[in-house]
Amino acid sequence: MSELDWFRVVGGLILLLGGAELLVRGSSRIAAVLGIPPVIIGLTVVAFGTSAPELAVSLSGALHGNGGNDISLGNVVGSNIVNILLILGLSAAITPLAVTRRLIRTDVPIMVGLSLLIWVLGLNQHLDTWEGWLLVILLAAYLASCFLRERHEKPVADGAAVPPPRQGILLNIVLTIAGLGLLIVGADLLVNGATSVARALGISELIIGLTVVAGGTSLPELATSALAAVRGERDIAVGNIVGSNIFNILAVLGFSAAIAPGGLAISPAALGVDLPVMIAAAVACLPIFFSDYRISRPEGILFLFYYLLYILYLFLASTHHDALPVFNTILWFVVVPLTLLALATSLIRSLMFHHREGHHR
Repeated sequence: MSELDWFRVVGGLILLLGGAELLVRGSSRIAAVLGIPPVIIGLTVVAFGTSAPELAVSLSGALHGNGGNDISLGNVVGSNIVNILLILGLSAAITPLAVTRRLIRTDVPIMVGLSLLIWVLGLNQHLDTWEGWLLVILLAAYLASCFLRERHEKPVADGAAVPPPRQGILLNIVLTIAGLGLLIVGADLLVNGATSVARALGISELIIGLTVVAGGTSLPELATSALAAVRGERDIAVGNIVGSNIFNILAVLGFSAAIAPGGLAISPAALGVDLPVMIAAAVACLPIFFSDYRISRPEGILFLFYYLLYILYLFLASTHHDALPVFNTILWFVVVPLTLLALATSLIRSLMFHHREGHHR
């Protein structure tokens, strides 16, 4: 372990924070100038840009084949879990997040449906090349629907339209692109530095792959959503996570399966544990998001707690620890029932909220 490794870690963090600041500032100003709802910016430019590290890592793994397939799939599934449980949880713990009705009615169900689709397509332990191209086609359809939906819902101003200041738009486009570049470089430095430090400390490469790679490529989402929450850009904070998860499935996994020789192999472990956890995290968003159209601090802390449980399970399972049977027992007979009770309570509260809202109308 050299001083250069620590320099990469610190330098990567600095670039991530600077890139997140530029990205949130530039994209939110573009939205304001063009009259585009911030949630659309969060679902497209910000979300897709911050998912660039996942795309680079997964495409590289797909082209290498064999073990690289596990990197491609694990990176997407792990990043989606990190996005919801860690990043969304942390952002909500910083400040309660407002959730737009459009996000709840359209984009979150799409995220849940795509998560289920990947599990169904992978039941034969393989994602074929044509299935990869199918995901890419669905990506094009999703992007088209986002922009069509924005055009239909954008209010028409009375009187003559005032042309947006061209220089302001160009400047903020430059800021947004510069922010994306800093995020990508910062994530790369941080992942490489943290991996070298972890190896020097004797941490297994399997644990590194399950945590550092998936978590490291999600650092742009973490920096962007946390900073957006602090700055009050709450639509971007939530839209960034949902959009990133959709992009990870359709673009990152889609292109990886399309270009990988013979498609992508899916391990039984991924089918039995990681994909179901990704689906469960996505489904858990529905009742929580519906509740008063906000994510409260306690709900954010609950997401963080579940992420810690997931990381603990990965560690125990990968090391074949003696405590794994006890952990599984506690998980299935204590944590899962309490979780279902909490989700049911949140759903009932949501239904009561909508009933009161309809009554007042």
